[in-house]
Amino acid sequence: MYDVIVVGARVSGSPLAMLLARKGYRVLAVDRAHFPSDTPSTHYIHQAGLSLLRTWGLLDRVVATGCPPVRHLNFTYTDIDIRGMADPSTDGIDAVYCPRRTVLDKILVDAAGEAGVEVIEGFTVTGLLRDGDRVAGIRGRVGEGPEQEFRARFTVGADGSGSTVAKEVGAQIYEGSPAACFVYYSYYEGLDWGMNHRTGFGEQQFAAWPTNDDQYLVAVMRKRDRFREFRADPDAGVQEIVDRIDPELGARLRDTGTRVEPFRPMLYPDNYRRQSFGPGWALVGDAGYHKDPFTGWGITDSFKYAQLLADLADESLSGGRSFEETLPEYQRERDAQSASTYELTLSISELTLTPYYDSVFRATSLSPDYSKKFFGLIAGLYPPEKYFGEQELAELYELVDFPAAARHVSKAEASL
Repeated sequence: MYDVIVVGARVSGSPLAMLLARKGYRVLAVDRAHFPSDTPSTHYIHQAGLSLLRTWGLLDRVVATGCPPVRHLNFTYTDIDIRGMADPSTDGIDAVYCPRRTVLDKILVDAAGEAGVEVIEGFTVTGLLRDGDRVAGIRGRVGEGPEQEFRARFTVGADGSGSTVAKEVGAQIYEGSPAACFVYYSYYEGLDWGMNHRTGFGEQQFAAWPTNDDQYLVAVMRKRDRFREFRADPDAGVQEIVDRIDPELGARLRDTGTRVEPFRPMLYPDNYRRQSFGPGWALVGDAGYHKDPFTGWGITDSFKYAQLLADLADESLSGGRSFEETLPEYQRERDAQSASTYELTLSISELTLTPYYDSVFRATSLSPDYSKKFFGLIAGLYPPEKYFGEQELAELYELVDFPAAARHVSKAEASL
């Protein structure tokens, strides 16, 4: 009998399992994969996520893999150009990192094992065990082996957007919107571009950042109705998008860039929040909450809400408060803490800006001080209510002598 079973051992499941095992609980984590193992990802870890890795004692392991630090960010949206970095004095982290998932996930799985988690790789969950209406564990098998059953006081689905746990418990979506775009990405040698997140006219975007083994992840994004056309020749499609957005980088891609792995196409899931708790169970990571990869917040949010769930589950497992109290609080807090990121991501991932965001970001680009606040917002270190505060925006527009007709200090006012 386990205290906790975690289904899925990547960026949500392994941290959750590790944190609960460090608190002394008996934890089982299972995953269909064998690690190291790859999975579609932006790779990007914001400073807020890196802060958690540091707290957990794992940041040095990521740095030691040779993943290059990124200390200058280039963000453009059509003709709006914002460059810089979040103020490192906020939390002492002066770089971001974008490790390969073969590297990062292995570090997390190993850390869970070191904490005392029993990890079973290559395990496919075929169903949940129940005690009345309460989830009481899992059944499944390794490969073609015999079906096994494991029981626990608490079972967590950390098994991604296609979560088996979510399907088994009938977790319903209560907030959502369709995915707007598709992504194609691969890895290149011969590039030295720094970090770029560039959206151009014509609803197209490319992103690039360094990762392990002296390689660059290069990703492009377009609206879904262009997917069939793009997939016919993705090499030409990537080159065309980079050429149109930044001809200089396009020339460098053509002259020195060499793609070294197959393309990964991503027709990623819709944006959603699912009911993420019930009797004896909870969901964490993409199993319970997913948004467009445009802002690269998937890994960082996985870390944040694994920590949140671990803290609240500990209260119930230790007898402090019942799960009937702590699990609703987990979902409320997750939704409240992620609300601004969720809304911003959905708004700007359409590859066109609303008048409100156009005016805010355009004015930001004219102010070095507000640009730092922008990158602090993106990093998860600067409060959204201050960056988008009406008084703060009014002061920004005055400071940069912004045209009065283009000033928008609230979303509601901009929509009139």
